[in-house]
Parts: sequence; C-alpha cells; structure tokens
Amino acid sequence: MILQNKNIIVAGGSSGIGLATVKHLMKEGANVVAIGKNSKEDLPHASNQLQWVFGDLRKEDTIQQAIKLCIGHYKTIDGLLHVAGGSGRTFGDGPLHELTEEGWEKTFQLNASTTMLTNRAVINVMLHQNKAGSIVNTSSVLASHPSSHFFSTHAYAAAKAAIIGLSKSAAAYYAQKNIRINVVSPGLVDTPMAERAKGNKSIMEFIETKQPLDGGRISHPNDIAGMAAFLLSDQSTFITGQEITIDGGWSISDGQYK
Repeated sequence: MILQNKNIIVAGGSSGIGLATVKHLMKEGANVVAIGKNSKEDLPHASNQLQWVFGDLRKEDTIQQAIKLCIGHYKTIDGLLHVAGGSGRTFGDGPLHELTEEGWEKTFQLNASTTMLTNRAVINVMLHQNKAGSIVNTSSVLASHPSSHFFSTHAYAAAKAAIIGLSKSAAAYYAQKNIRINVVSPGLVDTPMAERAKGNKSIMEFIETKQPLDGGRISHPNDIAGMAAFLLSDQSTFITGQEITIDGGWSISDGQYK
C-alpha cells in the first residue's frame, strides 16, 4: 500500500473523480478527510480511516473545518487532492461572444478560486509542520487542447488553465520546502458533470475517435484515481510542477465528426 500512514484531504470527494479517489486512497492505506457539497446516503460511512466535511468550498471556512478535523484525528496533513469544480454553463459560460460577466466570475469562483483557497490553507499547515507534502490539483484537457465544436465553454477553459499556472508557479516557490504540487488534466470523464455529453449521440460518436484508447470510450473516474494516488505518495517524491494529462488520447487525436 503506497499511502500507508498518509493523511490526505480530498476537496470534492462526494461524487465522480473525487469519490472514486477517496475509495482508492483508502485502499492504499491513507487516512482521508473528504469534503463534499452535500451528504448522500450512498457515501462511505465515516470511520477511523475516513472523516467527512460538508460545505461550500467557495467559502474558506469549509477547508479550515477539514484541516481542523484532519489534525484533530490524524495529527498531520501529508497531502491534498483538489477535485472540486464544475461547469459554468448555467451561469452564462459559453463562447466568448456570448459569455456573461456572471458566467465568467462564477466559473472562476467554482474552479480556480476554490483551488487557490484549499491550496493556500494546506500549504500554510505544511509550512508550519516543516515536513514534506504533496498537493494534486485537477485541471482539464480543455485548458490546453480545446475542442470547439462540442466543448465551447471559454470561462471554464480559462479557469482550468489558471489552475495549471497557479500550480506550476507555486510548485517552483515551495520546492525548497519539499512541498510538491502537480496537476492531473482529465479528458471527458463519466461524472455528473458529463451528463450533457453522455446524452448526446453525436458527442459520444466523436469521443470514440477523440479518446481512442480502450476501444474509444468516455473515461472512468478510476482512470484518474490511480495517478492521483501515485502523485500523493512517496513514489513520486522527485516530481513537482507537472501536468499529467489523462485523456485516452484526446490531446493527440483529431477526432472525427459524423
């Protein structure tokens, strides 16, 4: 188990990639404090190895509650996985000529600002602990490999690109403190956020050629969980400031429209 005795906070752990990773981290031996938006009946129950915090990560108090819980139960914080974020379509995100100011601001709050808040809070703890730590943030393949025909949410792409920039610049600054910061950038993943795409036959036919690995499919949350665990573990102690794209070939494939 590569995460034995590691204490990790997962921001956005109650669904999708976050929930799959919470379960995977626990299998690898980690103690986890998971932050979710809402409590649900099908979530794993709290235990000696798992604690829950429910709240809005756009408010700094939420991450502070998780930090207090993690230190109270497990004494130290060894890692942070930030997965929380989401689409801004309902706020007015879209192509630039249609993008509203509300869509821009709320999409950035949901994605980039929440990442900044969790990273800042956890780094402050890690500096005080004076020990090595690892942070993994979540961006998107759309930040650097746009696909305009079906995926034209420009505020979302910009916010996810901001996460990469924040992560790389912070990784450079804190490397001398042995605090590592890396990014995973998934392609289209089977999560609640992907419901629009999953229900569109044309998009799913496009994904068959845009993400051609494993028969051409939408990604599963577990496709990302293993890499997140690796980057949080001591097996990656000489890796920092990197973006790992987990996209089934999206970034190297043209994709075909029917």
